[in-house]
Amino acid sequence: MCNDLSKADKHFAFGKNWAAYAAKISPQAIKEAEAGLLRLLDSLSLEGKRFLDLGCGSGLHSLAALRLGAKDVLAVDIDPDSVATTHAVLQGHAPGKNWQAVERSVFDLSREEWGAFDVVYSWGVLHHTGDMRRALRCAAALVTPGGRFVFALYRRIWMDPFWRWEKRWYAQASPKAQRRARAVYISLFRLGLRVTGRSFSHYVEGYHANRGMDFYHDVHDWMGGWPYESISAFEVDQVLRELGFALERSLVRSGRLFGRHLGFFGSGCDEYVYRRV
Repeated sequence: MCNDLSKADKHFAFGKNWAAYAAKISPQAIKEAEAGLLRLLDSLSLEGKRFLDLGCGSGLHSLAALRLGAKDVLAVDIDPDSVATTHAVLQGHAPGKNWQAVERSVFDLSREEWGAFDVVYSWGVLHHTGDMRRALRCAAALVTPGGRFVFALYRRIWMDPFWRWEKRWYAQASPKAQRRARAVYISLFRLGLRVTGRSFSHYVEGYHANRGMDFYHDVHDWMGGWPYESISAFEVDQVLRELGFALERSLVRSGRLFGRHLGFFGSGCDEYVYRRV
């Protein structure tokens, strides 16, 4: 029996979730995706640049890159449903733009076939590949000299062992069992907000402003995100410096308990921008 977690048949079906989300993409969601990308890139312009979207999901951020001036976008995903959804989104919202959407693993991309990119972007994806450190190296190899590697990865939390178990179970569970698990999670999340004096409805409304995403689809994505790995900012920096990159900026949430968060409701992603020097 093959236990290679880098194979697509070992992964949660992210693409079906993104297909459902893409049907709800609005002009406001597109604007929020552009704003989220600009926030992360800071002063870096995409005008005239080659942009690689690794783990394109719904295609929303490939679309945002095109609207922000990228001259050439390659959207890549291992999930055929994600690739089909990205095709539909870009055909509908980016007519006449220069883009490709292909079904491919990050482990199978090469500079010889695709060339190098000014920006390699991968938000919340490489920790689901089954071999995160190898995925980081493969993605970094596609960045042109002076280019940027822009990515987000799950931060280390104390409850990593529990979530690793939960995700493995959820990814294989029936749709009915998944719905029940989500209902329990959301009920506990509501309670947690109430205890801390916050409004669930306001939280969900404001969530849309975070990269144009949707709370309920992201809950499904979080609970089913198998394979699952996490990493500290220190470990990320070690890996990237060895590959010839320098940290340009990071958005890292510091831990409250011996350098880590408990992670009762999940991990959350730390965001990084590295430049190949």
